[in-house]
Amino acid sequence: MNFLRTPDERFTGLADWPFAPHYLDIDSLDGGTLRLHYVDEGPRDGAVVLLLHGEPSWAYLYRKFIPILSALGYRVIAPDLIGFGRSDKPVERSDYTYERHVAWMNAWLAALDLHDITLFCQDWGGLIGLRMVAATPERFARLVIANTGLPTGHGASEAFNQWLWFSQNVPELEIGKIINAGSTRELTPEEIAAYDAPFPDATYKAGARHFPTLVPVTPEHASVAENRAAWTVLEHFKKPVLTTFGDKDAVTAGGAQVFIERMPGAQGQPHTIIEGGGHFLQEDAPEQLCQLIDDFIRR
Repeated sequence: MNFLRTPDERFTGLADWPFAPHYLDIDSLDGGTLRLHYVDEGPRDGAVVLLLHGEPSWAYLYRKFIPILSALGYRVIAPDLIGFGRSDKPVERSDYTYERHVAWMNAWLAALDLHDITLFCQDWGGLIGLRMVAATPERFARLVIANTGLPTGHGASEAFNQWLWFSQNVPELEIGKIINAGSTRELTPEEIAAYDAPFPDATYKAGARHFPTLVPVTPEHASVAENRAAWTVLEHFKKPVLTTFGDKDAVTAGGAQVFIERMPGAQGQPHTIIEGGGHFLQEDAPEQLCQLIDDFIRR
């Protein structure tokens, strides 16, 4: 598997990004290895809060979460999915599959041997993260599910279909501008540049370009059966589950209800709608979401 590695200097001096990089080599599932990057801040013996980003962002999405939660005594871990951030980026679109992403992240999680995890997942962080929960539910203490889903061959919103068309047809995929458009607040030029930093040119964007096509929203998509199998586990997951969705996100509007109805641990929880929260609600309400996470763990 051929891959690119973004030069380190691209990450020097990014706005609000003082965090030391950590790396782990994982099996590429194609006869080699890939290097996966993650942030690991806070006390080593603190309860683990795992923050999973989605498309087309990277761990920078959680730059305001990390200092708040680590100061509260949590060990905060925010990985970059393969193809994003400081993680390696396979160059062929065919190298990216839903099942490979799940396998890569499960391998990373097993290598770190994390337990008692509070998961916060959004967008593809949920599509992958919830599969991780289904694979090893014993590692997870509670879930916070935000602006995401776990589709099994249906459920695409009109807004998602518009995004899918745009992502496959726009001549240049401008990552920072996409994050800005998916947030209700206006990002600064420095923040937009930081989202662009992992991608020096289009050759680094195979994963970002391909991800939208992998969401299993038709019966013909790959991973429909695997997601159905995951749901059979999640429907018996009795540990606490909290949903928090942005009221300005057309892509996942109404998506919380399936988790509330189907997951036992979601019963009786104070599910939250983030007022003014767009698709990237981490950009729009980071302090509110950190308070929500802390309250959820302490409760």
